Amino acid sequence: MSRYLLTLTLPLYLLDQVTKWLVLANFPAPGEGFRPPIAIIPDFFNIVRVHNTGMAFGRFNNVEYSNVIFGIIAAVALVVIVVLWRKGAFFSKTSRIAAALLIAGILGNVTDRILHGYVVDFLDFYRGDYHFPSFNVADSCITVAAALLFISAFQKPEEDKSAGA
Repeated sequence: MSRYLLTLTLPLYLLDQVTKWLVLANFPAPGEGFRPPIAIIPDFFNIVRVHNTGMAFGRFNNVEYSNVIFGIIAAVALVVIVVLWRKGAFFSKTSRIAAALLIAGILGNVTDRILHGYVVDFLDFYRGDYHFPSFNVADSCITVAAALLFISAFQKPEEDKSAGA
């Protein structure tokens, strides 16, 4: 477990927090002024600053206690992932990578909820009238982890003894 935490979880968690810090340092908070989005790829990808107290796609954003409720759900999810890992539930390399990504993503967003009272989203993709909800590195980790867990469901358990590493 520690190998995955050191090589995947910790670097991705740090990347998530550093990128969010850069956004917080360079964009005024909503309502405190305006900074136009930074166009990285015109008509496709911007850097913005969005506060999200809800969950994916802004669901339940600004709902009373949503930040606390989703923070508690995330903490419970972390405990469940660690318990499942120790019980050998992540039997393939794919599933262990997915679990490490989940931990990085959950920790990144929980840190935001604790430090700021909201999750900082800043990756903004759009094309014409279609606009995908803003997200962050932690959200990306969670999304990739979900795909890897789906893939791992179709894999056979590995025979090696390092499965719990």
